[in-house]
Amino acid sequence: MTGYGKGEGTFGHKKFTIEIKSLNSKQLDMNVRMPSAYKEKELELRSYLGNHIGRGKVDLTIYYESTGEEKKVQVNKDVLRSYYDDLRELAESIGQQDVDYMGLLMRIPDALKPERLEFDENEWNVVMEIVKDALSAFTEYRTTEGDELEKDFELRVKNILEELENAHEPLQQRMERIQDRIRTNLDEFVDPEKVDKNRFEQELIYYLEKLDVSEEEQRLKSNCEHFLEALSSDDSNGKKLGFISQEIGREVNTLGSKANDADVQRIVVKMKDELEKIKEQILNVL
Repeated sequence: MTGYGKGEGTFGHKKFTIEIKSLNSKQLDMNVRMPSAYKEKELELRSYLGNHIGRGKVDLTIYYESTGEEKKVQVNKDVLRSYYDDLRELAESIGQQDVDYMGLLMRIPDALKPERLEFDENEWNVVMEIVKDALSAFTEYRTTEGDELEKDFELRVKNILEELENAHEPLQQRMERIQDRIRTNLDEFVDPEKVDKNRFEQELIYYLEKLDVSEEEQRLKSNCEHFLEALSSDDSNGKKLGFISQEIGREVNTLGSKANDADVQRIVVKMKDELEKIKEQILNVL
């Protein structure tokens, strides 16, 4: 979701520079800084960017530099004429000669006024073309970063699937060990002739079913495959990937809690480590 793009161009005596930056955010949060002359176009600009950016904390900056040939201020002629008439009348009334009227007039605060920026449709069209250039660079930045994230996600999920495969044999051995231990303990404390074998088998199956994690294994594998499918989709699916990663985490946690085996726990820790790395990067996916 992070990105950066920059565009430059000129119109008349102005050199424009436009920058677009973004950080992670659950929604689109846009901050626009632009010259006041373009304020009437701000909503249009926000709508255009929103349709192309999706979401993120976005900063758009439009600024320009003058080449020096452009007038920045205007002489306030009407005000100065009025002051001049008043000053000359005052000087004549007191017999004052050789008055430096221009020197006095230019010290008056209202002598110069900033040139009022008027909206120019042609200039705005040029600005929008520069915005598109900046947006194109911004999108390219995001795409490049997205390609790297996709490779990283694929690696992490495949690592989880490999660890799941590694856990399969220890899980089977654990079930066999538990079953043998129960039989051995029962034979040690109870006369085998007094044991109802059918009842014993029912109780054993009931107990082992509670420890069985085959469903969790299958759901974890299915969720990982679903994650990879969503990852290859052309749609914006950052939130969807986040939901799937939560489901993966739920199955990994259940697998660890039901396993009750040191070898399996070590494998579960590895899967959790890979999943945490996925969750950290999912925040950067649209």
